Amino acid sequence: MAEESDLEKTEPASPRRLEQAREEGQVPQSRELSTFFVTVTGVTALWMLGGWMAERMYGLIRQAFVFEREMAFDVVLMLDGFHRLLSGALLTLVPLFMVLLVAAVASPIVLGGLVFSPKALGFNFGRMNPIKGIARMFSVHGLAEMVKAILKSLLIGGIGAMVLWLSKDHLFDLMVEPLEVGMPDFADTVAFTALMIALSLGLLALMDVPFQLWQYHKKLRMTKEEVKREGKEQEGDPQVKGRIRAMQREMARRRMMAEVPKADVVVTNPTHFSVALKYDADKMAAPVVVAKGRGELALKIREIARENKIAMLEAPPLARALYAHCELEQAVPATLFTAVAEVMAYVYQLNYWMANGGLPPDPPDELPVPEGLDPGAPEE
Repeated sequence: MAEESDLEKTEPASPRRLEQAREEGQVPQSRELSTFFVTVTGVTALWMLGGWMAERMYGLIRQAFVFEREMAFDVVLMLDGFHRLLSGALLTLVPLFMVLLVAAVASPIVLGGLVFSPKALGFNFGRMNPIKGIARMFSVHGLAEMVKAILKSLLIGGIGAMVLWLSKDHLFDLMVEPLEVGMPDFADTVAFTALMIALSLGLLALMDVPFQLWQYHKKLRMTKEEVKREGKEQEGDPQVKGRIRAMQREMARRRMMAEVPKADVVVTNPTHFSVALKYDADKMAAPVVVAKGRGELALKIREIARENKIAMLEAPPLARALYAHCELEQAVPATLFTAVAEVMAYVYQLNYWMANGGLPPDPPDELPVPEGLDPGAPEE
């Protein structure tokens, strides 16, 4: 049962999934909304330009009924006259066509936004498969589209027929009106009919847009396994990230251990902490921590120090303070200068004794570690 639930697309599409769908040209679309926008834009254009277009068409019709005798005997003149009338009619309709073109291009942006996808423009042989085409025709989506088309035809046809039926007396009156009066009147009637049809398309769009959005997001739903896989791809596999961090720590530890043979002294707590210090008076303003560790790492630092004959000093409070308050490759804080200075002085004396002999120096005792810097100090 758990495997079946993992395969069910129950999770909403992630932002990345939605972005991938947009890149492939998949955005929510509503034909009814596009048709509504184009129709409303056309009706508005007719309402605003109807008078001008009616006057232009009136003039063209008057020219069409003017017949010169020469045209009857000259085909060229007849064709030239027809060309002038046709050009005039097309130029009259150009503003309307341009407005409709802009509306047709801009209407999909309202729902799906502006999208340009080269993938969607690519040639897809699967779209030419007749079997898949027939399957789409008889699918649930195809049947739903067919039902919508039938209902839309009945609605638009019914409203158009109703408006014409109610206006039949007025339309018959247009036959006896003068042409200059009848043309604007007829244009107003057409615009009113188109407006009623546009309103009916608006009702269809209001019903279709939520359905298309629901269907779009349902199509892009993801399974729980897909959500997990996408999360791993975006944030990285926790196991891989853990291995990377472990490798980084190991590399840092190796670099640190390589610095131990270059140290001047290793300050230790006998069993828990080790801190390696180095000081070069020509290059450094204060001693620098080149390595530090606790537990097994502290033992490893002491082992490398012994192998390379690096001086070691047992000073538990100072070792704990240096471990807690000093970072690698950073100078020791000013609050520990006095204690570290005594350690470095002891190291110089020890090196001098080893080189020249004599009495060995006494290791410093009761190093001055300020109160509050030793995390292992007993509370009073």
